[in-house]
Amino acid sequence: MAQAEVQNNSPEIKEPVPKIPKLQQNGVHEVSETPVALFRVKKLSEKAILPSRASPLSAGYDLSSATETRVPARGKALIPTDLSIVIPEGTYARIGPRSGLAWKHSIDVGAGVIDADYRGPVGVILFNHSDMDFDVKVGDRIAQLIIEKIMTPDVVEVEDLDTTLRGEGGFGSTGI
Repeated sequence: MAQAEVQNNSPEIKEPVPKIPKLQQNGVHEVSETPVALFRVKKLSEKAILPSRASPLSAGYDLSSATETRVPARGKALIPTDLSIVIPEGTYARIGPRSGLAWKHSIDVGAGVIDADYRGPVGVILFNHSDMDFDVKVGDRIAQLIIEKIMTPDVVEVEDLDTTLRGEGGFGSTGI
């Protein structure tokens, strides 16, 4: 429930700050007033595996397959994770390739943007750039999900743009 506060003759609505448990070094929980952004995940089947980070400093959460699938040579396949997610406002989730699969098997990821208001199942599009079929088993780590901050400024139409040294040069023009 919001509480009204009057300062400088103007009412200001303040939302209550959720109390978040904070683990201290000695293992005792203390209550923190700092709100924490949460990454909420719903399993849609028993085969779903919660996203996890391989190490404390990993940028991405590993996503796992919830089905057996074959990604054909020089082809693609949509791999279900059987997960739905909620990410913090002001962010998006980017699905990226796993470096080991890219290097060892030429497996890449496509169309990997999940908006903060999407609530459907998360699927991973895998592209197989090799000449051999790639078999995916239930539980295989197939991609990583990285939560990134975004900016969405208002669009303003203008008559002209400011000039720069580079100008309209593109597609390798700065390497000359």
